[in-house]
Amino acid sequence: MEGSGLRITLVNHSTVLLQQRGSNILTDPIWSERVSPLSWIGPRRRRKPGVRIEDLPHIDAVLISHNHYDHLDLATLRQLAARGGSTFIVPTGVSRLLRSENIGPAHELDWGQSLSLPGFTIHCVPALHFSSRGIYDRNMTLWCGYVIEYPERLVYFAGDTAFGQHFAQIREKFGSPRLALLPIGACEPHWFMSPVHMTPEDAVRAHEILGAKTSIAIHHGTFQLADDGLDTPREQLIACRQDDSFLVLKNGQFANIP
Repeated sequence: MEGSGLRITLVNHSTVLLQQRGSNILTDPIWSERVSPLSWIGPRRRRKPGVRIEDLPHIDAVLISHNHYDHLDLATLRQLAARGGSTFIVPTGVSRLLRSENIGPAHELDWGQSLSLPGFTIHCVPALHFSSRGIYDRNMTLWCGYVIEYPERLVYFAGDTAFGQHFAQIREKFGSPRLALLPIGACEPHWFMSPVHMTPEDAVRAHEILGAKTSIAIHHGTFQLADDGLDTPREQLIACRQDDSFLVLKNGQFANIP
């Protein structure tokens, strides 16, 4: 996208395309039909991606928040790597998996670390979640969110996270983001999911604590991952948000952020 404006397109789930000044960033990309280690079992896609992977522009940076199958999809990452020219940014311990699949270059970041690329800087920030891709590897790699620092604005991509004090800490360290991407789905039953996922009400509180001028809901409406219905998080967010500063986009919809 030309000029100093920011365009954000919700592709699906937590996959978001951020475009500004000719630079393009993609978060947690997934175009596969299932979020599973096996192609014939596991949660199946309920809605198509809003953008075909073949129609993507050149991607400068791919941000991976953690190694769960609905956020780190190897089939998609292989396609992106084959296009060339993308830098893959992952939390500590995840680059080994990417290297084993010839996906790269991959840069690992720990909480508090940063990587500068032409036009923006990526800061790795805390999240309340967990990691695993199998039975015996729980929490052996890190999970995170990212603050994207453009010359004109800050964008916060929360990845997967529960509600917690890290939102206030991020605002204190970086200032209020112009845009926050906050997860709202896979939150029921609350007694079980609350340590790792936010409810729509939690996301509204996070939006307010961050002081974000605009927030956009992610992690909903594509895969059935918990007991909440496919559209329940969207409906709950619309009901509990205070105003239109917290947007709920459909797959393929975009918003221009001045």
